[in-house]
Amino acid sequence: MTWTIKKMGFTYSEKVMDHFANPRNVGEIENADGIGEVGNSKCGDIMKMYLKIDGDTITDVKFKTFGCGAAIATSSMATELIKGKSIDNALNLTNKAVMEALDGLPPVKVHCSVLAEEAIKSALSDYYRKQGIDPEPMVGKIED
Repeated sequence: MTWTIKKMGFTYSEKVMDHFANPRNVGEIENADGIGEVGNSKCGDIMKMYLKIDGDTITDVKFKTFGCGAAIATSSMATELIKGKSIDNALNLTNKAVMEALDGLPPVKVHCSVLAEEAIKSALSDYYRKQGIDPEPMVGKIED
């Protein structure tokens, strides 16, 4: 059973509140293989993702997010969903998957899950650029 908590006029799932109150994978990775930063000037949320990659596996991922509780929760959940997974798995992560893993978000907060997806893809683009690979065909492939 999913419990909901009403905060600031929005109803949040217990998972959202847990990832907000106890975010996973917070911080920076020194010498990260990929770093991505995205922001939304409309709401003020800014997310920065750091990736450590070994072969085809994301061995570590950290984030720093300046924003609302939903932005922190989606960043936290997104890192949990890709940590230890393949690059392809991370490329195919969608904001919908992040929202489902959190048992949903209020409609006005869906953009936070979009930012989490974009931050991961931005970090992967940076990783590809550092490898001398054009990131567009790689990161863009999931939109086909």
